[in-house]
Amino acid sequence: MTSYAPIRPGGSLILAWQTKGRKVLIVGGGQVAAGRIVSVKEADAQVTLICPEKGLCHEVKHRIHVDKVVNWVDRWFQDSDLDQHYDMVLTAIDDHEESLRIGQICRERRIPVNVADVPSMCDFYFMSQHRDGPLQIAVSTNGQGPKLANMIRQKIASSLPQGIGETVRRMGALRAKVRQWDPEISNSGPRMRWVTKLCEDWGWSGMARLNNLSQDEEKDMYTSLQKAYETGEVPPVDTVLPEEKSA
Repeated sequence: MTSYAPIRPGGSLILAWQTKGRKVLIVGGGQVAAGRIVSVKEADAQVTLICPEKGLCHEVKHRIHVDKVVNWVDRWFQDSDLDQHYDMVLTAIDDHEESLRIGQICRERRIPVNVADVPSMCDFYFMSQHRDGPLQIAVSTNGQGPKLANMIRQKIASSLPQGIGETVRRMGALRAKVRQWDPEISNSGPRMRWVTKLCEDWGWSGMARLNNLSQDEEKDMYTSLQKAYETGEVPPVDTVLPEEKSA
């Protein structure tokens, strides 16, 4: 009889939510709201923030007036604000009852909502995150201990190879090149297997050599790899990339 992994209820569905160009409403202007602005703007969302000027912290004012990354509405929240068809609502205000009320309206309208400090009214949580270029690593304890999530995230981040974000970016560029060499959809399987084998054969130390290539070295690398790809072989890293330069 085939054995499958058991289903373990009680977890969260971990997703990388693509919010580029999506409309996000933030209600509130304090430090929590400031953190929310950073999170959603780094995911390229369109942000509207509703809060009277007297409720804005220094960082939020900076995001509004200096960075100019937020559409600011200088007043308290009104129910009609949700008529703007937001894709996500984040409340970050001290008024607990008003937070619950906004959250309930969002639920009724089927708008995903996060109500700060009220887990029962959150359709999603903000996880403890490490970011290095295109690399994002998030840790969740599913509400059991935010501080523990931060400690675990720091532990993971400290164990990562130096320059890993740039390595990930370079490997992403290489993967895109392989698609250019062989764009047929029917060949997606062989493409994936070839890139996977290259990652495994070269390892982190080999892939890290990509980080410091000159333009000429990068061009030569792509020429060599394209020839190898056409034969289905993954060449040893030493035959393609120069030795890593000593500091």
